Amino acid sequence: MASLTVRDVTICVIALMNFVFVFGTGADFVRFISFRAIYHNITGGAALCEDAVPWSVALRDNVVLKALGVDLALLALFSAQHSLLAWTPVKRVSQSVLGVLNRAMYCFTTALALQVLMHCWRPITSAPCLWSVRTAPWDIWFPLICFTVHFLCWAVICSILLIFDYPELLGLKQVYYECLGLGDPLSMKSPRAQRLYAHLRHPVCAELLLVLWLVPTLSLDRCVLAMYLSLYLALAHTLDAQDCAYLSAQLHSKLQLFSNPQGGSIQPSDNNDHKQD
Repeated sequence: MASLTVRDVTICVIALMNFVFVFGTGADFVRFISFRAIYHNITGGAALCEDAVPWSVALRDNVVLKALGVDLALLALFSAQHSLLAWTPVKRVSQSVLGVLNRAMYCFTTALALQVLMHCWRPITSAPCLWSVRTAPWDIWFPLICFTVHFLCWAVICSILLIFDYPELLGLKQVYYECLGLGDPLSMKSPRAQRLYAHLRHPVCAELLLVLWLVPTLSLDRCVLAMYLSLYLALAHTLDAQDCAYLSAQLHSKLQLFSNPQGGSIQPSDNNDHKQD
């Protein structure tokens, strides 16, 4: 293996710093999505909404309307960044300019947009709740159930990301392969895997939807957040029958491997994809 050059060391440092920033943003996002919506119920914190105010009054309140406008603008900013940089012509230009750091910079800008969204988000506390569980004993038990489900969903999301080649998703693998002269790691995957990645770059839709909607109190700003991100997730993925067949084959291959690691019989086509993926 050739010795590392100054350029190699530089891009490695940039990729690692980006990984730390993205990882920290992910932890902040968990706090923003789950803890903020649940923890106040368990500790008896300040109410997230005001049921004494009629909807007819709340929807004419300048404070509510201004907060809604800010929140929608933040969501639009995030979706614009996430979609524009994933647009093929922009990706080609970005790839030509950034090279092997293209994926890392995409993750960085996504994390930066999320940080702006989370720090500038305007909770709407002067409007009624769409729902709120306040009747004993469910005012205690339901938040605990939500907390448990959220914890399990985030655990599943982390597990899926580990299985789904997270170093490549975050741009680390591209830099590592570049330094070793191995080329693009995505090009070494099977054609069916590349096709799946193009249609399902974020394999955590169901879990994230559950986390967005399963809350003890659904305030107006939380409803806007959940509806917008649910619609965005629904429109962002285009899985078809071929992708589902590939996922089924991969799942069968991995389950067969785990059930009989010493002498399991795996079909050649599945085994080939398993090695490449």
